[in-house]
Amino acid sequence: MKKDTIKWFAILHVIILIFSVNSICSKTAAQYDFLSPKWILFYGIVVCILGFYAIAWQQVLKHLPLITTYANKAATTIWGLIWGAIIFKESITIPKIIGAIVVIAGVYLVVSGDEEVISGEKEKKEGKKNA
Repeated sequence: MKKDTIKWFAILHVIILIFSVNSICSKTAAQYDFLSPKWILFYGIVVCILGFYAIAWQQVLKHLPLITTYANKAATTIWGLIWGAIIFKESITIPKIIGAIVVIAGVYLVVSGDEEVISGEKEKKEGKKNA
């Protein structure tokens, strides 16, 4: 994997981390009365995060394939598990851990398969140029 690709994967996961904070803010906002100042504050943060995410997502798509970026979005599930345990004192159960492992394995399979497809396409293009 090229350094540029690794850089964009890191950026993608920072963006996903920021996006996962969205669930914290929306869950926190749900604890307050509708249209109360704290409700407005937390849902305002949600809207800001979603705006940032929409713009950042488009920038990442310029540098990484859609299938790869979309598969990595599943990491939000893992961040949700971590945030739930740290902030909301939710328990991490064996089924949740198994689910997180399945998500990680799925992301790995999609990304590794995508790399093979991309490298195969590059070889075909190079073969046509040399012919």
